[in-house]
Amino acid sequence: MDFLVIGSSIAFIAYILATIAVVTRLFHPKGPNLQLVLCLAAVAITVHALNDAQLFFSSQSINFSLPNVISLVSLVITLTVTLVALKYKVNLLLPVVYGFAGIWQLCIIFIPPIESIPLAVEKLILLSHIGVALIAYCILTIATLYAFQVTYINYKLKEKNLNAVAHLPPLMQVEKQLFSILTVGTLFLFISEIIGFAFLDGFLAKENAHKTVLSLLSFAIYSVILWGHFEKGWRGHRVLALMVCASSLLTLAYFGSRFVKEFIL
Repeated sequence: MDFLVIGSSIAFIAYILATIAVVTRLFHPKGPNLQLVLCLAAVAITVHALNDAQLFFSSQSINFSLPNVISLVSLVITLTVTLVALKYKVNLLLPVVYGFAGIWQLCIIFIPPIESIPLAVEKLILLSHIGVALIAYCILTIATLYAFQVTYINYKLKEKNLNAVAHLPPLMQVEKQLFSILTVGTLFLFISEIIGFAFLDGFLAKENAHKTVLSLLSFAIYSVILWGHFEKGWRGHRVLALMVCASSLLTLAYFGSRFVKEFIL
């Protein structure tokens, strides 16, 4: 049994235990035991990072196959939300990110290695574009999770169900964080598009046209959300619906064709 199988199994168990530790005490009067949750998460994230290092790096290339990229994205999102949890109450987000990361670590064990898409280390511009795009995707995914949290808190407050939000942060605080995160993510997405247009020859090629169009559409929607919020006071369900739409388009742009090529064709 190789290190990847052992490591993925350990990460899966730690993530699932952290998820259970949050869910079982989500509405407890004292809330989840964050010390236990974060200790389990720290173990899972450390092993997850070691797994990804093994998956991505070889002597002459970086393997950006779809399963590896999903694993990296889940690692970045999980690490970020865990760090946020040290200062802010994000109990609703923790089981989502830990649960997904744990399930994907389990999936990695059974997915056959895909070695057909290595990227040479010296292609710095292409790697920069991919890196910035992945950072944008991670940030915007976190923003979408925040949008769900804002909607949930708002719904419970309207129902006057104060017990359900007793261990969640104030609505205005979460909303402010949402639009701060969304602004940063949209900026990174804009930078990735500029790098693509300016430096990548095949960015507008026929085989990449759908990715470019979908990512530009998602950028436009994110920009409209920011404009609508700061200029028109948009919030609530309208923002959530647009966020889900934009995130879906961006997911299709980044992963849709890769999934078809690597798993279906």
